[in-house]
Amino acid sequence: MNWKLTQLGGDRTVAYAADELHKYLKRMDRDARISRISSDGYDENHKNALYIGCDGAFDALLPKVDDPRRDDAIYVNVSGGAGIITGTNPRSVLIAVYRYLRALGCAFLRPGKDGDIIPKCVPEATPVYIAEAASYRHRAVCIEGAVSYEHVADMIDFLPKIAMNGYFVQFKKPYEFFTRWYSHASNPTMPAEPITEDELDGMYDMLRGEITKRGLMYHAVGHSWTCEPFGVPGTTWAPIGYEPPESIAACLAKVNGKRDWWGGVPLNTNLCYSNPAVRATVTSAIADYCEEHPDVDYLHFWLADGSNNHCECDRCKALPADYYVMMLNELDEKLTAKGIDTKIVFLIYVDLLWEPKHEVIKNQDRFVLMFAPITRTYSASYTVNEEEVAAVELSPYEKNKLTMPRTVAENVARLRKWQEMFRGDSFDYDYHMIFDQVNDPGSIQLAKTVAEDMRNLCKIGLNGMNSCQTQRVFFPTSLPMLAMAETLWNKDAAFSDIARDYFTNAFGTDGIKVWRYLSVLSDLFDPAYQRGEKPAVDEDKAREFAKIPGIIADFMPVITRNIARPHIPATQKQSWEYLLYHAQASTIYAEACAYRADGMQEDAAAKFDALIAYFNRVEPEIHPVFDVSRFMGKRHQFC
Repeated sequence: MNWKLTQLGGDRTVAYAADELHKYLKRMDRDARISRISSDGYDENHKNALYIGCDGAFDALLPKVDDPRRDDAIYVNVSGGAGIITGTNPRSVLIAVYRYLRALGCAFLRPGKDGDIIPKCVPEATPVYIAEAASYRHRAVCIEGAVSYEHVADMIDFLPKIAMNGYFVQFKKPYEFFTRWYSHASNPTMPAEPITEDELDGMYDMLRGEITKRGLMYHAVGHSWTCEPFGVPGTTWAPIGYEPPESIAACLAKVNGKRDWWGGVPLNTNLCYSNPAVRATVTSAIADYCEEHPDVDYLHFWLADGSNNHCECDRCKALPADYYVMMLNELDEKLTAKGIDTKIVFLIYVDLLWEPKHEVIKNQDRFVLMFAPITRTYSASYTVNEEEVAAVELSPYEKNKLTMPRTVAENVARLRKWQEMFRGDSFDYDYHMIFDQVNDPGSIQLAKTVAEDMRNLCKIGLNGMNSCQTQRVFFPTSLPMLAMAETLWNKDAAFSDIARDYFTNAFGTDGIKVWRYLSVLSDLFDPAYQRGEKPAVDEDKAREFAKIPGIIADFMPVITRNIARPHIPATQKQSWEYLLYHAQASTIYAEACAYRADGMQEDAAAKFDALIAYFNRVEPEIHPVFDVSRFMGKRHQFC
């Protein structure tokens, strides 16, 4: 059969969607004859064409959304190789193409060339009908961890395949994340790869192009607005190495009687926000940035990182949140005067969890609230009911003496206070896969928590998620990220269905066995224990950890048999090989945990160091799926 892929209009993302469909159809059926046609509009009389793109004639077919530019809905109706693939915007068209391919049997399991499962079949023999709208507007990932250009480019490529729609590049220049990788400072067995700022700038430019090509919502900056407007780089959490000059020191927060870098780090240093000149410098710099970067959809304006670091001078009497809202309103006035419609994301985080007492956001359409409960536990999900939230006794604001909330209920109660003042757009900014993935070596409990959180975002008044996460979070499985993506698209998706599909696609006929095996490991490693929420020394825990090496040894024949299987798809073979590395690492890790739970700290430290040595040795093989440097943050518990 001759496919007539008919691209509607000249939009770059729609053209890319047509390219992707062409590529995957040929991979499914090498004998397929595919022609490409461009058209300015849909013609219902052409019955043999497969139309791809946006057209007014399709509007009635699409599920209704609040904002077609920002909200994703798709419509797919293809039979015999002809029909319609469309969406509410070009990005949605690309998402629709991948959803069509998934309906034909394709699976997108992890970023990179080895992440696709492509069946050999005759695609036109399968009729497909889909009409869906995403449950949430915001479905994005933020750069974190140690990354190469390829790691980030692969993640950006992966996002629309799993119906995610945004990417966030922190800082004006994201050098920190790239230098972590190219320096290989955490792995002495890998030689450093020197890289210049010009090369890093070139990478950033190319990555912005990859974001734009896919029509993803582009989020930018965040922290650094408290230093960059004053000519001080805000690209790292490392100490700057010199004291602030007098002209800058006068603008900094006065803490413990001194105006200085907080901990030597400009990025962590707040300002004297009662000073109108300081606020004007910051807000003017942000307005200028928005004017110079019209490609940014969501500009994040955050205060300094860290906590309990706000100005104690006689003028700074108000809460940090009041000064923050004051700046938001001042920024809105400047953007409005310039005719700029960029959305500004403001951050509810650490000290800013305490809501303003006097100031109110005036133009609520301009802003998006970002709830960032960085100190929350992941031993509970957003399933708290309103009675629990209402029962929380919130502590009053006490400057620089705050204890950050840990329970989910208290964090949500803090959010509720902001929501009394702000009724605009909002999303969650959570840390499941930057911090907590190291606490669940089996990945199953984490995946369940992620899915439960995403399912309940609407219940706490949030319209999606921007995931602050390492880019390489697919070891031993991709289930946590896929559970996040699937439930953000459809909040009613059943976790069991997501897991069953994933394990079957990733591991083949023995996939369900892998699910059961990793579930046992997830339970025995006990993520709550790994989070430090239980006593470190516990004989019962030591006995549980001691069971793990035997369980792994019993499952090892299943792993080795599948690796040796002839004719296994390359993607599944790679999944089993990653699982083999994971089994070897988990055996060492279980021994370290057993020593720790037995109170044998020196033996625990030695065994953990052996685990890091193992990871360093195999990092060249597992780096696409595992961020070794992030895992090393666990060392303090053992050493």
